[in-house]
Amino acid sequence: MRISRFYTNTPLYVDSEIEFNKQLAHYVSTVLRLKQGDPVVLFNGDGNEYSAEILVTNKKQTIALVNTQLSIRSESPLQIHLAQGVSKGDRMDFALQKSVELGVSEITPVITERCSVKLSEERWAKKHEQWQKIVISACEQSGRNVIPTLHEPINLSSWIGQSTEQAKIILSPSATTYLSSLKRNQHGFRLLIGPEGGLSEQEIYTCEQTGFQSANLGPRVLRTETAALASIAIIQAIFGDL
Repeated sequence: MRISRFYTNTPLYVDSEIEFNKQLAHYVSTVLRLKQGDPVVLFNGDGNEYSAEILVTNKKQTIALVNTQLSIRSESPLQIHLAQGVSKGDRMDFALQKSVELGVSEITPVITERCSVKLSEERWAKKHEQWQKIVISACEQSGRNVIPTLHEPINLSSWIGQSTEQAKIILSPSATTYLSSLKRNQHGFRLLIGPEGGLSEQEIYTCEQTGFQSANLGPRVLRTETAALASIAIIQAIFGDL
C-alpha cells in the first residue's frame, strides 16, 4: 500500500504532534479515510521528509505524531529556472505541474505580447495562489522535499532584464541550434517558453540581443505545455539526473 504524503507549512520535529489544517484534515479523514495508527509522510520544504502516524482523525481535527526524520535527497543537481508564457486554462496548470515533477528549481509566469490572459492585480494574486497549490501538490506526488520557488507573474521585459549567471535559452522554431547540443553551464539554465501562439519576432530579437541563445526542438511545432516539458526533460537528461 502506498503511504500518503502531505505538505505542511509548520516546523517538523521528531516526537512532535502536528495538527493538520481544515482542508487537509478533511481530505485525510473524509476522502482518504485514514484511521488512527495509519502511517503518513510529511514534509515542509526544509529538504527532509518525516515519517509519522495518525493519532486523531475525525470531522473536527486530524493530528499526526512525527516519528522519524529522513534525509532523502530527490532534488536535481541542475538548477533550471523556467519562464513560462502565461496560457489559458489547463495548459498553464499542466506545464507548472509537470515541470515541478521534472525537477525545476524556479518558475516565473511571464506576460508576453500574445498572452491572452488579462487579469486585475487582485485576480493575478488569486491565480498565483492557485498555481502555488499546484506546485505543492506536484511535490507531494513526485517525492520532492524542496518546494520550487514560484515567482509572481511579471512582464517578459522585466524578466529578461534580470541579472543571472545561468545560460539563457529561448525556444524558437527558426533557430538552427538544437536544444540537445547545448553546452554545460555550472550555474544551470534559464529557459523561456512562449504562450500559445508563441513569442513575437520582436520578443525573440530582444531576447537574443540580451544574451539569450535560440534553440529548437526539431521539425515539429509543439504546444506550449509540451515544449516546456520536452525542453526540461532534454536538459535534465543531458546535464541533470534523468
